[in-house]
Amino acid sequence: MSTTGKQLFTTLESDGTLTVAIEEVTFPDPTGNQVLVKMEAAPINPSDLAILTGAADLENAEYSHGKYVANMPEPFNTGSKARHGAKLPAGNEGAGTAVATGDSDMAKALMGQRVACVPGNAYSQYCIADAAMCLPLGDHSSEDGASAFVNPMTALGFVENARMDGAKAIVHTAAASNLGQMLIKICQEDEIELVNIVRKAEHVDMLKGLGAKYVVNSSDGNFMAQLRDAIDATDAFYGFDPIGGGQAVDNVFKAMEQVAVSKMTEYSRYGSNQQKRMFIYGRLDLGPTILTPSYGFGWTLSGWLLTPFLQMAGMETMMRMRKRVLDNLTTTFASSYKRRVNLEEMLTKDAVTDYRAMKTGEKYLVTPWS
Repeated sequence: MSTTGKQLFTTLESDGTLTVAIEEVTFPDPTGNQVLVKMEAAPINPSDLAILTGAADLENAEYSHGKYVANMPEPFNTGSKARHGAKLPAGNEGAGTAVATGDSDMAKALMGQRVACVPGNAYSQYCIADAAMCLPLGDHSSEDGASAFVNPMTALGFVENARMDGAKAIVHTAAASNLGQMLIKICQEDEIELVNIVRKAEHVDMLKGLGAKYVVNSSDGNFMAQLRDAIDATDAFYGFDPIGGGQAVDNVFKAMEQVAVSKMTEYSRYGSNQQKRMFIYGRLDLGPTILTPSYGFGWTLSGWLLTPFLQMAGMETMMRMRKRVLDNLTTTFASSYKRRVNLEEMLTKDAVTDYRAMKTGEKYLVTPWS
């Protein structure tokens, strides 16, 4: 017996017209290892905004009930050519109750349970999810479990990746985010040094209140000196950056190299031999990534995404990470929300322009049945 409910879709046409709208959808019965989840809560993460809003002109968009139509400027429209004309669902993660299952033992064991899942269409009243990717929440609420995957597993992934590469300290930019606060707690638990970069004095105070030892403010006049001192104290030549555009990575590489050069006993025209590695895992700044020739040749800049990392790390590592998240869901991995909106409310101008700004501590939670 099929189920009907509301679901959000986003479509970008070749002329740059972006349409995001709620539609009534018929959901198929789950089969095999699938479960049908009645979605109760789903966060709006920066990773969701790539197809939900992108760089669209939201100020001048046309808004109506459960829908908005905006223009996607160049070069972002051409850069999204692969999705032109495709109607895509949105919402990486969320939580709800399994109301129907396929016939596999794993799926049937989830019947009636509250689960966190990563269906890719979480902005919906129902979704089909793979039982293997569902996390039973036990007594935790759907709101507690809504953000149980992307940020917690990403933060844990950073530490796992650092260990694999033999790094004993990490630099993290835009560190006042929900994810950044989780990373502070993880590094404290795992005894890994962490250099946190923020841009506001109140963020320095907030992170130090969480026990962070090294917090530097990029808005301070002596920012680079602070950063060098923190890297020198921790040997943090390995880091993660969600900003992407501008010179955030460049600044970190400069500071790393300056610390490395200060420890050299002989001059080299090629700079230090210290390997410096940074990963970009987001695009808070949609502008170009600016790098300058000021840190020798011993550096690597890569992209980082959670799913490829988990595939590389393997099932045993992923299951260990998931258990740690569940065991600490309301402490280390707790998320807070500025506002809760239903599917129609999330497409109003007030909401869209607010959550697209991606301000620290102002995450939205979508509650499809409210």
